[in-house]
Amino acid sequence: MSTSENVILYEKKQIPAKVKMMGWLILALGIILTGLSFNSDNVRASYNLIITLTWVYSIGLGALFLIALEYIVNADWSVPFRRVTEIVASLIFVVPILALPLLLNLDTVFTWLNPALMKADTYLAGKAPYLNKDFFIYRSIAIFVIMFLFYFLLAGRSMMQDKSKNPKVNKLSVKLSAIFMPIFAISITVVAMDWLMSLEPKWFSTIFGVYYFAGSVVSALAVITFISIVLKEQGFLGKYLKEDHFYNFGALLFAFVNFWAYIAFSQFMLIWYANLPDETMWYMIRGANGWFPVSIGLIFIKFAIPYMALLTRPSKSNPFRLKLIAVWLFIAHYYDLYWMIMPDYGKRAGAMGPVYSWFELAVPILVIGLIWVVFTTVAGNKNLMPIGDPKFKKGLEFHL
Repeated sequence: MSTSENVILYEKKQIPAKVKMMGWLILALGIILTGLSFNSDNVRASYNLIITLTWVYSIGLGALFLIALEYIVNADWSVPFRRVTEIVASLIFVVPILALPLLLNLDTVFTWLNPALMKADTYLAGKAPYLNKDFFIYRSIAIFVIMFLFYFLLAGRSMMQDKSKNPKVNKLSVKLSAIFMPIFAISITVVAMDWLMSLEPKWFSTIFGVYYFAGSVVSALAVITFISIVLKEQGFLGKYLKEDHFYNFGALLFAFVNFWAYIAFSQFMLIWYANLPDETMWYMIRGANGWFPVSIGLIFIKFAIPYMALLTRPSKSNPFRLKLIAVWLFIAHYYDLYWMIMPDYGKRAGAMGPVYSWFELAVPILVIGLIWVVFTTVAGNKNLMPIGDPKFKKGLEFHL
């Protein structure tokens, strides 16, 4: 692809300084509210920080998965959007910053760090080789490092390809993506088990890692879809993208909304059918003391409403509707994480039902600020489209 073709197909524009400043202001507000929440109630703030951590982690990991998936299936339509996905995936670099306060105070939220409780319960004692502080920290660090490594191997090399124009980068990326997938499957399962399942250490579910994965991809797709449409509308992605491209975003969102619902129902149905005390207790907590309406609401908020909104073909390619649904699913993932995490806080705090105030409001403000700042900072002077990819022009010419 010649330089003249690059100019015709894509013209780089700088993200305005005022846009970056807005992101920093939102982030500052989120940090202030989070700091105040820790000063007011350290335990409650720690639970909310777990929501923030697993939310940001899920978006970053989901985006990294989508990069690898594109290489493996040899997709064309998504190539023009891959740089947006790569920048969103860089959210994984924020995770250690969010995890550090929690890793230094694990005993604030994780009951399995109580020696007396572990000794008194033979069931929990059997999990001690896995549920112990040192191994937890080592696992967390190992997963951070592995995901960082694959980010540089996939996203980092893609960004360098803008200058080298070397087509061999794609061939190696396909092989690396194939290696990444099983490692990713194990890693995201461990993240789900450690930061979410172990809040209630006696509970277990063999499908929980897939449940978290499904929510991660939906949330990552929602963020990528929203940012891509906004960038296109503001002229940052050129004039060659059309509704056919955005239809695929709608189709993927629709597919993974259904996949999440299938996994959610499968987990519930299998546990309900087996009727084992150590499994049903997790759902019994979420069906009592005011949590039942929240549990029922999850069916409509994360499945029924987005399902109906994306059901028809025109709705999948309408940019305005896709933006609304992307925002809806972004918030729905927060709702889902709140539903998974906060009942354990309520149990410990003696609350009779869900709690929600400015403590919990700090979470979405902080996450939005982080996404905004990370995206505008990493984007920097980079091309917002992978102009060095040999399939870039073909991706722009995609049509249904």
